[in-house]
Amino acid sequence: MDIKAAKNVANVLSEALPYLQNLNNKTIVIKFGGNAMVDEKLKNSFARDIVLLKQVGVNPVIVHGGGPQIGQLLEKLGKETKFINGMRVTDSETMDVVEMVLGGLVNKSIVNLINHNGGRAVGLTGKDGGLIRAKKMQIERSAPELEAPEIIDLGHVGEVTAIDPSLVTMLDSGNFIPVIAPIGVGPDAVSYNINADLVAGKMANVLGAEKLLLLTNTPGILDKDENILTGLNVSDVDKLKENGTIHGGMLPKIDCALDAVNSGVKTAHIIDGRVEHAVLLELLTDEGVGTLIKS
Repeated sequence: MDIKAAKNVANVLSEALPYLQNLNNKTIVIKFGGNAMVDEKLKNSFARDIVLLKQVGVNPVIVHGGGPQIGQLLEKLGKETKFINGMRVTDSETMDVVEMVLGGLVNKSIVNLINHNGGRAVGLTGKDGGLIRAKKMQIERSAPELEAPEIIDLGHVGEVTAIDPSLVTMLDSGNFIPVIAPIGVGPDAVSYNINADLVAGKMANVLGAEKLLLLTNTPGILDKDENILTGLNVSDVDKLKENGTIHGGMLPKIDCALDAVNSGVKTAHIIDGRVEHAVLLELLTDEGVGTLIKS
């Protein structure tokens, strides 16, 4: 028997104890996306993390994306994809594909993986039980030659108007793990594709979650010297946005994290989903693997 290795394991478990005590019976909303969703080793480590959290008394709620998988199927079908401001223009045919991929293929593969590792996951879309109410998202484009801003129609791209948490709460209390595809339904019974980060943030707010975790393909927020910044408050983040440290594709995630902590979520975490067991490392160790943002 390797006593040194055994002591290392014991030390890790001992370090995790205060974190586990703090998270007992608390809800954590996790946005699952990026490399963690396509790399088999990372997918399996994520599933094991989620099962372990549930086993020790934490209530994880998963919201997942699936943009690359949607793009792959559209390409196979010969359907051209157009993006405006980073959002997929979604006509009725594209929305059918989105529902098939997000609500079917991707959602059920995550559910299956969690169940295979000993959990009890249940797959949902926002259409189940009136979970996510939505409306059409409209964006405006201004230009000098235009008398008034141009309204750009993205089709079935939506934004959240309301979330009814009763179904998720019932599953949590029944020892199930909800896995949610970010599809909402409008008052006209039309389906809408919604950004998964936004759904995760709103879900964390409505559920009164302790934490929001956003898995990304980056180490977190980096300073000018590529060092990870963590323990940031809202004022810190605003300064980093103003001086250009936070820019580009990180801005929407940061805004989502800020909205969550400003709405009552204790902390939001932007973590590196390319690291095995990233969720456990961020939640249960002193070092973590990303950027923590607090109110």
